Amino acid sequence: MIGLDLQHGADWDETGAVGFVAADVREDDAVAAAVAIVVEGHGRLDVVVNSAGVAGGGPVHLLERAEWDRVIAVNLTGTFVVCKQALGPMMQQRSGSIINLASVEGIEGTEMGSCYNASMGGVVLLTKNLAIDYGRLGIRANCICPGFIETPLLESVIGMPGMAEHRERYREQHKLGRFGRAEEIADAALFLASDESSFVTGHALVVDGGYTTGLRTPLADLMGLR
Repeated sequence: MIGLDLQHGADWDETGAVGFVAADVREDDAVAAAVAIVVEGHGRLDVVVNSAGVAGGGPVHLLERAEWDRVIAVNLTGTFVVCKQALGPMMQQRSGSIINLASVEGIEGTEMGSCYNASMGGVVLLTKNLAIDYGRLGIRANCICPGFIETPLLESVIGMPGMAEHRERYREQHKLGRFGRAEEIADAALFLASDESSFVTGHALVVDGGYTTGLRTPLADLMGLR
């Protein structure tokens, strides 16, 4: 994450339809400026997808305060800041779809999760409150709770030396027998952004290949269900 470069503004493609603005999601002024650039360029703000996130955790008695603050600041406070700034234009136009990225670890705990899980659980409940508070203004708010998705963030954790066995155990607990793909999360976000989900708000959409459905044991393999 870097601060918004206001001097150079936004970087749009030749059609003016796609652009990129760099901002630190923890900084109110930077996010406000980024939102203003989008609204000035397009006249409105219809969809926000909050996908900035960092990993972190450990047992609480060993967790440094600085690590707790870092994870909460990006994952939860960053989501709050972006939502706060996006709500201004959305309230004026009385429409909009906010999509926050949380995690299955915001639905249920995992060992050593601590600050990451706390931040994701906060995102889930913040999203529900947004749906309650702004629904009558035509603004929908939902979150996506991915399982373990093949991304650099995942690899930074389960790709570390000595994690091969644990990686396989995590994969096995996805009832489809694999980790998810980034495009599968993007498809879920596209659904929540579209009019196809016009009656969906305050929902935590779990996209996890069955990870949170319950424990899978070798018994199913013995019955030929593999």
